[in-house]
Amino acid sequence: MTELSHAHKIHLVAIAGSVRRDGYTRRFLDLLMDVLRAYPDVTIDCIDPCDFKLAFPGEEASIPLQEALIARTKDADGFILSTPEYHGSYSSVLKVLIDNMGYPSIMEGKPVSLLGIAAGRLGAIKSLEHLRSVSSHLGAIVLPYPVSVAEAHTKLDDAGHCLDEDITELLHKCAEQLVRYTRNHQLKQAQQGH
Repeated sequence: MTELSHAHKIHLVAIAGSVRRDGYTRRFLDLLMDVLRAYPDVTIDCIDPCDFKLAFPGEEASIPLQEALIARTKDADGFILSTPEYHGSYSSVLKVLIDNMGYPSIMEGKPVSLLGIAAGRLGAIKSLEHLRSVSSHLGAIVLPYPVSVAEAHTKLDDAGHCLDEDITELLHKCAEQLVRYTRNHQLKQAQQGH
């Protein structure tokens, strides 16, 4: 972890794009959050979609649940969006969460890192491309170097430790990039009086 000067705490929101609490998406998100928790000025809130039975577009919204989601995400300085790759795209669970985070989106103008998990050899490239496009459309600042985990079922031991040094390095790089960019973004916002 690189030492970086800082004046403010950084509050990040990680969103799990799968309802499987013991699935690979959540397990790799947990690894990334562990890396981020090593930074003394970083706090993380993980949004579990199982806690939010949200409306699909066109359905009557559950106002209390939507308000609870907005309350937990509105003060985030940055986001991590994680998703399994389903049929060449990101999960519908994640899309429903994004759609219920208000308009304009709470992610607008904030840094976002992406984490994609796949069973296949090519990784989550397609899901990450789609998620990058939607996040950019909402005005989020999507950071480069998303983490794409291929053949996820082969990358963890029984204790949940990553067996792939390249993936471990990518998780650390993703965390450092998100913290560094978010910290710089905070300073620029403060200088501009926002």
